[in-house]
Amino acid sequence: MGTKKEFKELNVVDVVKDIAHRLDVDYREENNEICMDIPKEAGTGHIKAISFSHGVGILDVDITLKKDTRFVLNQSLVQPLEIVFNREKSIWHEFEGQEKLTEIKHLESAIFSCNSKYGNVLTLKAEEPVCFFSLEINRKLFEEKIESFLPEMNEDLEGLFRDVNGINLFFHKAHYSLDIAKCIEEINQTEDQGFTKSVFIEGKCYEILAHHLRQYVDDASPSEKRTILRQSTVVKIEHAANIIDESLDQAPDVLTLSKKVGLNQNTLQNGFQSLFGLSVKEYLQNKRMEKARHLMESTHLNITEITYRIGITSRSYFSKLFKERYSMSPKQYMQKLEATKEKDDTTAI
Repeated sequence: MGTKKEFKELNVVDVVKDIAHRLDVDYREENNEICMDIPKEAGTGHIKAISFSHGVGILDVDITLKKDTRFVLNQSLVQPLEIVFNREKSIWHEFEGQEKLTEIKHLESAIFSCNSKYGNVLTLKAEEPVCFFSLEINRKLFEEKIESFLPEMNEDLEGLFRDVNGINLFFHKAHYSLDIAKCIEEINQTEDQGFTKSVFIEGKCYEILAHHLRQYVDDASPSEKRTILRQSTVVKIEHAANIIDESLDQAPDVLTLSKKVGLNQNTLQNGFQSLFGLSVKEYLQNKRMEKARHLMESTHLNITEITYRIGITSRSYFSKLFKERYSMSPKQYMQKLEATKEKDDTTAI
């Protein structure tokens, strides 16, 4: 049987205190940050929360539970806006009473808000690693900070932030961006302490919010016109790069490669430019030249053999690419290696 936990508090720090109280475990609190460990009888991992001014708070969850657990975020006079970034196994969202579960998958984000009739419910599956970062905004308290910027927003976003009392249900999910993923990592890896840590993390929270709002607008564009690189796309691009690295002698063309990793050609090319500053062709050429240089230094293969070993059929074309990369021809580089080796042998004698 799964367990059900209900929370009425708006402040994320109070939520963690409530969880700790229900599980009868201690928590650690410093300034505006709180952390608790899951007791062994319930599972493993920890839950952290930090609250800031203007109704902004974050919840960092990294746990594995022994039972399916439903977290019911009960209706209140002010319904917070929740933005969840899922970093591990799927979690499930529903508006209580509607009986419609929505899966929030690995590397997906969801922004949602309940109303006075339907509360938010998050379901965490037993024996699966659950790791998500959640940004919570009390829109009533946040209103003063954002009021002057609302008219400049996308119409849907303006309506979402002006709904300070949470009258309307809202749910939107998509794969979150590489920029957001980097911000979350920077928060988790910071070595700052005290006031400096608090200021740093608060700044990163607003950076995450800004990235997410831009992404929401970008999501409304046709897929071929989107400009923001999603973290899920990065995983596929890195997979494409690994395919190239491991098959230099028979590297697939761009069309074949894009089909293998599940991206269209434009997204693949744009992704390589964003991650490596190179086109797919340039990345392949660089890797081939690096492999050729390694073979020259570590084997007795001649230039023709090396040319074929890295998947190039023309020796003159190989020489052209090698010279562009290393400012000398393959023959000159091998002569240089041989001269260095003879000098080292003479010195050893």
